Amino acid sequence: MSAQIQLLDVVALTRDVPSHGLVRGQVGTVVEILDNDFYEVEFSDNDGRTYAEIALRADQLIVLHYELA
Repeated sequence: MSAQIQLLDVVALTRDVPSHGLVRGQVGTVVEILDNDFYEVEFSDNDGRTYAEIALRADQLIVLHYELA
């Protein structure tokens, strides 16, 4: 799955991250590609205010597609 994740991809969580108050299905944006299959993901509200930014493993994310692949 990690080969599919790119900078600025819109992703969703595949599982809860209770330590940050995030739940499965929440949507964020990849803002940095880190080492060892980790990605920095920013979660923002509808007004663009960031409420969480954390490093996540590729297996915790699924890339969302808005157009036909």
